[in-house]
Amino acid sequence: MAELPGSVSIREVGPRDGLQNEEPIPTDAKVRLLDALSRTGVRRIEAVSFVHPKAIPQMADADEVWQRAEKVDGVRYSALVPNTRGAQRALAAGFTEIEVVVSASDTHNRRNVNRSTDESLDDIAELIDLLHGAGATAEVIVATSFGCPYEGDVDPRRVAAIVDRVARDGADRVAFGDTTGMGTPRRVRELVTAVRDRNAHLPVLLHFHNTRGTALANMLTAMELGITEFDASVGGLGGCPYAPGASGNLATEEAVHMLHDMGIDTGIDLDALIEAAELAETLVGKQLPSGV
Repeated sequence: MAELPGSVSIREVGPRDGLQNEEPIPTDAKVRLLDALSRTGVRRIEAVSFVHPKAIPQMADADEVWQRAEKVDGVRYSALVPNTRGAQRALAAGFTEIEVVVSASDTHNRRNVNRSTDESLDDIAELIDLLHGAGATAEVIVATSFGCPYEGDVDPRRVAAIVDRVARDGADRVAFGDTTGMGTPRRVRELVTAVRDRNAHLPVLLHFHNTRGTALANMLTAMELGITEFDASVGGLGGCPYAPGASGNLATEEAVHMLHDMGIDTGIDLDALIEAAELAETLVGKQLPSGV
């Protein structure tokens, strides 16, 4: 086995990616969950997304949630935006770390935003300039990096070409989303290698779903390749699973348990995280995939 890192950074995405894929819950509940997670020792949290309320009603109260949330020193909070209007709202709210998304699969991108991948990349180039002009950083998330529900396999060279483009346009970092849960250790190795061969300087984060039970194996493979930044969602919230009974997002507490057992530091208090997962389960009113 390759040498593993001594520490790993987890970005908690439950408040945004998790709740966005669940039935809407009250603003008070969202604030309670965000505050509980801020006190677990996690160093990064994806707090909200600034999207049109008709498109994503779960995030209709993003401004109020963020305004009321406790901001804990040492925690980096980020927001997801779909377009210029969303970016302007995020900047006005005080965010300095902002994420935008494009799909590696052209079909998936058209189904999501009614435009081609190349057209979205043109928009993202303008967004990057806007964010940098306001003193914020831009992370480009490449969805369907490991496979598409419409096109099937996605060639790692296509993903690497997208990274080439956003790197030229000034992206500060990139993330790769396993949107369908098709990721396997082989696919992780091929994708990371393809990207690193061409843009070794660019910080990389991986976002795994556990739909087919491979998320922890994928994380381990990525760590062997030198990746130290990952997304995870408390309790396994959200993730849009594509198989009956299968979970979606990688559960943060499962990832942290594995990492700590391997002697890899995350800075996270596992007991506090489990309490946050129990709270999340109560707030959404159903048993979550991690089974806390």
